[in-house]
Amino acid sequence: MVDKTSGSAGGNGRVVTVDRPERIRNVVLVGHCGAGKTTLVDALALTAGAVNRAGRVEDGTSLSDYDDIEHRQRRSVQLSVVPMAWDGMKINLVDTPGYADFVGELRAGLRAADAALFVISAAEGPEGVSGTTRALWEECAAVGMPRAIVITHLDTARGDFDDMVRTCGEVLGGGAEHVLPLHMPVYGPKSPDGHRPVTGLIELLPNCVVDYSSGAAERTDPSEEQRAVLEDARNRLIEGIIAESEDETLMERYLGGDDIELDTLTADLERAVAQGGFHPVLFGAPAVEGAKQGLGTVELLDLIVGGFPTPTEHVVRAAPAANGSEPRPLSCDPDAALAAEVIRTASDPYVGRVSLVRVFSGTLHTDDTVHVCGHGLEERGHPDHDVDERVGSVTAPFGKRQFALGQVIAGDIAYVGKLGHAETGDTLSETGAPLLIQPWPMPDPLLPIAIRAHGKSDEDKLSHGLARLAAEDPTLRVEHNALTSQLVLWCLGEAHRDVALERLRSRFGVQVDVVDHRVALRETFAGKATARGRHVKQSGGHGQYAVCEIEVEPLPGGSGIEFVDRVVGGVVPRQFIPSVEKGVRAQAARGVAAGYPLVDVRVTLFDGKAHSVDSSDSAFQTAGALALREAAATAGVALLEPVAEVAVVVSDDYVGPVLSDLSARRGRVLGTEPHGDGRTRVRAEVPELALSRYAIDLRSLSHGTGDFSRSYARHESMPAAVAAAIRDEADR
Repeated sequence: MVDKTSGSAGGNGRVVTVDRPERIRNVVLVGHCGAGKTTLVDALALTAGAVNRAGRVEDGTSLSDYDDIEHRQRRSVQLSVVPMAWDGMKINLVDTPGYADFVGELRAGLRAADAALFVISAAEGPEGVSGTTRALWEECAAVGMPRAIVITHLDTARGDFDDMVRTCGEVLGGGAEHVLPLHMPVYGPKSPDGHRPVTGLIELLPNCVVDYSSGAAERTDPSEEQRAVLEDARNRLIEGIIAESEDETLMERYLGGDDIELDTLTADLERAVAQGGFHPVLFGAPAVEGAKQGLGTVELLDLIVGGFPTPTEHVVRAAPAANGSEPRPLSCDPDAALAAEVIRTASDPYVGRVSLVRVFSGTLHTDDTVHVCGHGLEERGHPDHDVDERVGSVTAPFGKRQFALGQVIAGDIAYVGKLGHAETGDTLSETGAPLLIQPWPMPDPLLPIAIRAHGKSDEDKLSHGLARLAAEDPTLRVEHNALTSQLVLWCLGEAHRDVALERLRSRFGVQVDVVDHRVALRETFAGKATARGRHVKQSGGHGQYAVCEIEVEPLPGGSGIEFVDRVVGGVVPRQFIPSVEKGVRAQAARGVAAGYPLVDVRVTLFDGKAHSVDSSDSAFQTAGALALREAAATAGVALLEPVAEVAVVVSDDYVGPVLSDLSARRGRVLGTEPHGDGRTRVRAEVPELALSRYAIDLRSLSHGTGDFSRSYARHESMPAAVAAAIRDEADR
């Protein structure tokens, strides 16, 4: 087999450099956890010569040397980039997390890449092509990203390649004619436990078998048994390629019995893949004993180089940062003006903040001064900013490690150090002509986690740690809730929460305690009542004397606190009426029953008494507060809970369970409507008290296919039993 690990792309297993964007391929690996993405990256790196047989480069660096947090959590929680050289080209493989909680990292990978490899495990059978995988596929389709599919774990008992290809065509590709295999596996004898090792592959277009059973690749003609399977699959592949061809005469020639030239079919295949109209299926399998690489890796690298688009074909638009005019396409030219985007942000204990950057235009050098521009995420704790900063080192990513580069050209990906203000999604551009690339959409974090500093020393470091954490992760929202006096982290799920808290502890040295999240309840009067507030004290010298009589009545929702003065005859001196109002409003803010703010009442002051010497502002404030508490004891207090308007988008298969679950949460379903592609949108009003864990529960209920949004609707009275339980808790 021809060695393609060397060529015009320079590389020594660590640093791979090219001089033109046309010689770069940026590919993101997408798939759920356990599909084998990272294993596939390791196998491709081994085949390309980026690592040795032990999975390490010259200095002992391993692709698996990921974050310590990942080892403790036993999950990949952030994207990593592995560059390698193949056939004179540089390939940047962007490995993304498979957990739904880290979809922000996935979307960052989509922005960094120009094509996607969907990695799907055959070990789970057709059920492995889950709703989550389909949602990711649709996300790639929405941005016009070319896609191919790699089937892994074919050697397992459930590994059926034909079934997986058929399922992918039905669930993902919109039809079997758009999702077809380029190769088919050749199996060895089945073991007693049901496993079938893959010993080779059938190349459909060249019409040959590549046998690895001896450890080396040997090309042979297919056997009679293989020929019967090959012929049907090869004909369907050729028909699928011709259907996407720009040469309309090919179909006539093919139907007329002509043999279409292999070079013509290969060129049309690569063009169809690059344009996103055809999605080839390949497979990856472990190397047989004695082989130098895994099965299918050479063919996959060839497809990436020949069939995936170059960065020059990936159109990204930017607008001048100042005037807000229409975005214009960027030129993927190393000699053009600089335009780059921060794909992710990390904190290194030795060099500080490090930014992973995709350059879309121009060339970025070490020690350049660039303009850092970020807009649109202020509500998540990322204020808008425009600032000039000097770039530190420019380094090549390799898994967790970095190696010196000096510069990075348009189309490439690199790490940039010492950008103190740059956050994920920010744009780097020329200082004289700032640009803004619209950041990719981020999911709303909908799982609230209330925290507090564990000790006094942690209080001093907490704000700084949260600021750095938010800069790294734009899917995390930090909220200081003034109504509940709580510090709340809004996360995407439990795994996201665990990683955020662990990063606070291990990276920033902040210990926090998780406490119960409080919902901002309110109180109002259940009926009309009158009451007297009497504050009379004599302790030598001037005493304290104030008496006021009030009438309290409930108002419609949203009315707030209304204070009315109906005092006649000067029984309460005019200068003390504002004091009564101040005391009433202060007590209303503190609550009169369970400690929640009082709202939607009218307080009327109609009588009172004063003393010429002992009456004072503070005395009448105290009397007003006492009167309001006395009225509450007479009329009774109703607790109001916030109600959210919720929109749940879920697969049609799970609409019934979702409706039942919403009803169990005291929700009122407002209606359902089709959402396209076998999904339904359910609209409902649900109390906020029942939504604290809904982000987790919906994911479990819908097998990962559902998502939801929420918005505040209003406050309304809660059921008596729920209110009683909350009052009992407040009294304890």
